[in-house]
Amino acid sequence: PTRATDGSRAAMRLTLHTNYALRALIRLAAADGKLITIDEIAESFDISKQHLKKVVNDLRRSGYLNTVRGRNGGVRLRRRPRDIKVGQVVRDTEALKVVGCMKRRGYCPIQRICVARGAISDATEAFLAVLDACTLADLVKRQRASQSMPQLFDQQAMRVTRRSAINAQTRI
Repeated sequence: PTRATDGSRAAMRLTLHTNYALRALIRLAAADGKLITIDEIAESFDISKQHLKKVVNDLRRSGYLNTVRGRNGGVRLRRRPRDIKVGQVVRDTEALKVVGCMKRRGYCPIQRICVARGAISDATEAFLAVLDACTLADLVKRQRASQSMPQLFDQQAMRVTRRSAINAQTRI
């Protein structure tokens, strides 16, 4: 079993390719149709531009993105964020056959009578079903909500600071 850095068992891990694909899609969905460059996406997440180029090309070939070449070019979503299910993105970017016998016949001598294969297949389908219930629009909504909380607290702190400064000036 793989161990996480904190000593606990590591959870199921998606590849870096899928991680970058989801990040890019979230960034593009948040742009509301505006063209975004690969440089902007890479910079916003501090990720490899070279790797991101490959990911964007795969997403384009899979029908998620439109690309515009040239000086004012960039990428944008081909479909609405609410029409892109996270589970499908994961299916399109991951090799989800977690054990060899799921990939090909004859891999294991007990394949015909193995009970683990069915359980692993069921677990993978359950994992994807949870992700299928989530769209790209849902992720963007969560991202915006989490980003607005610190801004809200910062604005409240600034109001308190301004009031304190105003009160201090009126006392003088």
